[in-house]
Amino acid sequence: MLDARLRPLIDPPLNALGRTLAALGVTANAITCIGILLGIGAGALLAQGQFKAALAVIIVNRLLDGLDGAVARATKMSDFGGYLDIVGDFVFYLAVPLGFGLAAPGNLVPALILMGCFGLTGISFLAFATIAGKRGLETSAHGKKSFFYNTGLAEGTETIIVFIAFCLWPQHFPMIALAYAGLCILTVIQRTVAAWNAFRD
Repeated sequence: MLDARLRPLIDPPLNALGRTLAALGVTANAITCIGILLGIGAGALLAQGQFKAALAVIIVNRLLDGLDGAVARATKMSDFGGYLDIVGDFVFYLAVPLGFGLAAPGNLVPALILMGCFGLTGISFLAFATIAGKRGLETSAHGKKSFFYNTGLAEGTETIIVFIAFCLWPQHFPMIALAYAGLCILTVIQRTVAAWNAFRD
């Protein structure tokens, strides 16, 4: 919901830094792989109750998630890079709630529900992108991407805000997680309606 609105603000500094890193020989895939490792590390820290340290790692992970695309745009975008980026995103999206689920017994069920809802949003997102690509549809709302990005109520920005809230108020994880799981379900419904309007023959 907020991603497309923030792009004009965050893309210029990211692209500038991306060009600098590309000139130094840093590759987009290397940045993505470091981000994946940090996402897993954030989950491990959360499982140990290290919420402040995990928050710092989460922020760096999201910065790298923006930088890999900026470096790719400064050099050459690749289909494998797009694949690796989305895999890295969902490693991160699953590692964080899993870490909270392991941190306290009362967190486990809400964490599993949220992870299941993340899975559903991911399926709806990728299924829409696959069919949109097959039909030759394009959008620039989220900047230049490797495949079609369909908007939704629960996107990257909203997820980052929720993950930060998890770390700042870990005692409220169950309530926040279940509320966001509901928003994820609404996003799936929203994308299904969009798919009906876009793909019906």
